[in-house]
Amino acid sequence: MLTIDETWKTTYPGTSIGIMAVNEITNSYGNKTLTEKKTHLLQFLQAQIKTKEALLTYGPLPHYVQYYHHYRKTYHVLPQLESVIFKGKQISGINPLVEAMFMAELKSGLLTAGHDGDILKLPLLLRVAGGKEKYTGINGKEQTTKKGDMLLADSGGIISSILGGPDFRTRITGTTKKCVFVVYGVPGISSNIIEAHLAQILDNINEFSANPIVAFQHVYTA
Repeated sequence: MLTIDETWKTTYPGTSIGIMAVNEITNSYGNKTLTEKKTHLLQFLQAQIKTKEALLTYGPLPHYVQYYHHYRKTYHVLPQLESVIFKGKQISGINPLVEAMFMAELKSGLLTAGHDGDILKLPLLLRVAGGKEKYTGINGKEQTTKKGDMLLADSGGIISSILGGPDFRTRITGTTKKCVFVVYGVPGISSNIIEAHLAQILDNINEFSANPIVAFQHVYTA
């Protein structure tokens, strides 16, 4: 499933990346329990994070803030959490599979990318960006990598990077039946936290999809 370049191991010692492949997904709306779960998630977040100052220390967020700060960027989950908790923005996605991933991402704070397993051209390669690689981001715009950032590629090209996000080619759509979730753990985030996050994604999927099958799951550590 995944080949890891030695440069990643030496550049980010102790860092982990989690991968989970889930097959036979029914990716359609129709189960109200996912909506109920979003309400419970919002209540949980509001109870855990009462101020914007508290948000900065929530879970693994400080580790991501430090990573992004090195590149003079803001960890994008921060404004998402702020909008949901303090501004009343609805937790929603383009389809329930994206929602399942996004809900888990909000609860754990872990950076996650989702890809259509039928489009991916395995194996995957995890490496450190040289800073000149280009790919089409999920918004349809060209992304140029940042030197030193972590990126993931298949034989068809880059599918995601931490700073640039997932690509357009392998994005999750309404017809996705097989999905590969990738959790980028930056330095300081343990593998057991990633394992729990992957379990949460699967639990969310089970709310709307009957009998999804985990075809692969592993957490790699540098």
